[in-house]
Amino acid sequence: MMNIHILSLFPEMFTGVFNSSILKKAQEKNEVAINVVNFRDYSGNKHHQVDDYPYGGGAGMVLKPEPIFNALEALPPSQGPTRRIILLCPQGERFTQKKAEELALEEELVFICGHYEGYDERIREHLVTDEISIGDFVLTGGELAAMTVVDSVVRLLPNVLGNAESHEKDSFSTGLLEHPHYTRPVEFRGFKVPDVLMSGNHAAIDRWRKEQSLKRTFTRRPDLLEQIILTSEEERLLKEIKG
Repeated sequence: MMNIHILSLFPEMFTGVFNSSILKKAQEKNEVAINVVNFRDYSGNKHHQVDDYPYGGGAGMVLKPEPIFNALEALPPSQGPTRRIILLCPQGERFTQKKAEELALEEELVFICGHYEGYDERIREHLVTDEISIGDFVLTGGELAAMTVVDSVVRLLPNVLGNAESHEKDSFSTGLLEHPHYTRPVEFRGFKVPDVLMSGNHAAIDRWRKEQSLKRTFTRRPDLLEQIILTSEEERLLKEIKG
């Protein structure tokens, strides 16, 4: 079972997300245990202050090191050989499906969600093993980013999804965007499901899906094609798509 700890000033933000859908089921199946900690409780001062003015001047407030260090030290002893401590930060590594797959192999993850202008650098230097950003933009705090990363990681754990192959063909898992999907009815308001999907010809369906995946990637995210090695068949299909 994976253990996830989240250090946040607003633990109530996680209630709805972690008690719904796949994340709720994953906890019920004992595939993951999620512990949300309010690090204000570990501020070490009577006013429960967790931020202060930056040395050297400047706008905004900076998250103090004491609450984070104290909260981490108060966590139960690590259950695995390693404890990945992840700082949600706009300056961090861009989060990808590959990173989610890497983190899904861990036994224990800790996420630090901050607010204010930034973090005392000693938090980064002496505690953090990973810094993650979910995009080139700034959020009010790290909570939404933590929810995103946790959801992406937990769905990859064994027995979490109903179909074990569900995540293997997701967009980005193969390096390409996923092909289109259709379901009943066959015709809806004049729009029909492609004939090939109802043909029963699995080889033709596989070829169509691969072609559509390549087409979507080429038109929407051509940069992804530069990062993967295509098979000879995919090269041929891509050539046809480009015309």
